[in-house]
Amino acid sequence: MFLHRPDPKYTGSQRARQNLWLAVRLTLVFIALIWLVFLVDHGARLDLARFGLRPRQASGLLGLITTPLLHGGLAHIASNTLPLFVGGVALLFLYPNASLRALPAMYAGSSAVAWLFARPSVHIGASGLVYAILAFVFMSGLLRRDMRSVAVSLAIWFVYGSMLGGILPANTRISWELHVSGLFVGLVLAFVFRHVDRVPLKRYDWELEEDDDSDWSDHMWGGDGDDDWYDGPDESDGSNSSSNNNDSDNDNRWLH
Repeated sequence: MFLHRPDPKYTGSQRARQNLWLAVRLTLVFIALIWLVFLVDHGARLDLARFGLRPRQASGLLGLITTPLLHGGLAHIASNTLPLFVGGVALLFLYPNASLRALPAMYAGSSAVAWLFARPSVHIGASGLVYAILAFVFMSGLLRRDMRSVAVSLAIWFVYGSMLGGILPANTRISWELHVSGLFVGLVLAFVFRHVDRVPLKRYDWELEEDDDSDWSDHMWGGDGDDDWYDGPDESDGSNSSSNNNDSDNDNRWLH
């Protein structure tokens, strides 16, 4: 598989560094929110888990909003925090424009798909969102085939590839349905937004020479009339360049 090299002038720019820190801050804000909900819920004993996702019940549709925010215990929320941070930063940094539309779809979609087929109970936790984000980042790198995105995809696979075991119905206390839903939504969205956030690619001297030779050949042999000798920029080359740039009772809850 041929990999494109992003332009170092873009990846090492001040704007790229600012985008990275913005991605870190936004991800930390959401993580702080789910921890705040967890601490208030368990500190005040509010039992907010009753507002989680209830499959195929109209009242359970509230879970489309609440599911990623609710967790059953300290181990539950802790297990979601690090992958949510890693995946969130990677998503927002590498694919900022796609994330504006993909993230809301991942947030609600991972619960919405589970609402259609999951076991009748209360499902809570951010793992569905985590699976969606990691699947999106992983597949997006393979589809774009630039070195930076592929490197992040391989890192995601190396660190979190074992999470695929979470889609198997092995543990009845875990909502594997939300995991499957998140994985499905993330993969679909990666395909939908595969042409968004293409990074500028490095152009080598020999590529520029080939472009010059191609222009000379076009002037000599292509087209009719006066356009054969037009010395301005090739419109077809311009368009190619812009396209390259351009988550009942406590015993009856399944956590994930």
